[in-house]
Amino acid sequence: MRYTSFPISLWAGIVAAASALALVRAVPASKRDNGGTKLVVAHHIVGLTGGGGSGDYTLGTWKRDIALAYSKGIDGFALNIAADDWTYSQLNLAYQAAEELNNGFKLFLSIDMAAINGQRGCNSQDTAAYIRNLASSFIGKAAQLIVDGKPLVSTFAGELCTLGEADVFTGWNRQFAQHPDLAGKIHFVPAFFIDIQQFHNFQNVMDGDFNFNGAWRPDFTTATASQFLGDGVDLDHLTPQQQGTIASTLGSFQIDQWHIDQLGLVANSAHTYMTSISPWFFTHFGANSYNKNFIYDTDDHLYARRWETVIANRDKVDIVQLLTWNDFGESHYIGPIQGNLPTGAAAWANDFDHQGFLALTSYFAQWFKTGTEPAVTNDQLVMWARPHPKHAQASNDPLPPPTNFELTQDQLWAVVLATAPGTVTLATADCVSQQFSVQRGLNKVNMTLTPGGYMRGTLERNGATVIDLKPSGYKFDPNPAVYNFNAFVALGTA
Repeated sequence: MRYTSFPISLWAGIVAAASALALVRAVPASKRDNGGTKLVVAHHIVGLTGGGGSGDYTLGTWKRDIALAYSKGIDGFALNIAADDWTYSQLNLAYQAAEELNNGFKLFLSIDMAAINGQRGCNSQDTAAYIRNLASSFIGKAAQLIVDGKPLVSTFAGELCTLGEADVFTGWNRQFAQHPDLAGKIHFVPAFFIDIQQFHNFQNVMDGDFNFNGAWRPDFTTATASQFLGDGVDLDHLTPQQQGTIASTLGSFQIDQWHIDQLGLVANSAHTYMTSISPWFFTHFGANSYNKNFIYDTDDHLYARRWETVIANRDKVDIVQLLTWNDFGESHYIGPIQGNLPTGAAAWANDFDHQGFLALTSYFAQWFKTGTEPAVTNDQLVMWARPHPKHAQASNDPLPPPTNFELTQDQLWAVVLATAPGTVTLATADCVSQQFSVQRGLNKVNMTLTPGGYMRGTLERNGATVIDLKPSGYKFDPNPAVYNFNAFVALGTA
């Protein structure tokens, strides 16, 4: 999502929409695998690629991003765009880069209506004309992603935008999807943060649904934890049963299924379902900037677990959208740290590379697209952890710890892709370690972190060390200067 100065009302709406899901009535599922190609795309924030800063993207930067994403099994970028001065110039560079590389990588627009609303409002026909012109300018490009025979267009938000009409439903119909400029020319799959039981009102608008929040469980919070785990739950001392409940909640496909069911009630729709997968979420902006300071629970090997859930339900999912390639302000990036970071985000993003998550992506993307678990041909160990205990007191941070920090666990998480059985040893201090037997394929292991300690992982097989990974830049600091609930990610390969 793009960065704006009005996040409170938007996030309140998102959380309210998530809470409303609990009231959805079951309806017969209509979504079935149509035998079409499965796609994996990544959300790329164009707003962070321009603006005159030192991180402005060039044609070469776009080519490197595209080549790297393609090498990891990603088929395209959802280009998050708003009404910035550099929107058109950067979009032109992105499409040019994809066309010149000519490797099959595709692009499509994700129109950030939340950002546009903050920049110019979204209840006028002038704004409707602006977003139609954006779409019209790029849907004919050679690198445009085509779905169901038409150029794909998506949004972030837009459920509050009337586009100059009497209501939201009429606005998106008359001023966008069925406007003469675009009618019959696009495959429109928006992410509307709305009570999904209202989807049926978007007849002739929604060709599909993008469940942006599918990647996390925004409804699982410190305040609601007792509803999931029982009254009197102690989040610092979870029982094995409660731990299992959290893991199953984070890994559940139930909300996706509710989206799919309600999408099935939309008349004159292709019912394309695009869901999301993300490794992390932490943001720490004060009231003088973007005014959002919270986390979603992303523990319990969320990235791997969510992939496994979506793969198990792949007959119901057409497109996976990874959140994100470069949203450094919310800590859910899997691409290189570059571009023009949101002011303040460098405090938690710099030196916290997430490309270990990207390395895992090719394995899961292939599995999702083919339906067959791939053979592991090269041993990989990915470890990640937060840089300080969750109850640590920051000595020099004007902000409190993020809302919902109590949900986090002081654990070292690891995923092992093994070519054959072996033994993994995790260590968090010189005399604190734990061994795990791993099998060929995907393995998930974890252990408790040690204040003042480090992270180290080794993979051994037949008496030989295959991987020995101990990143020098990591310390589990019990006395941090500022709060940082981002993930430090390390990658080791054979």
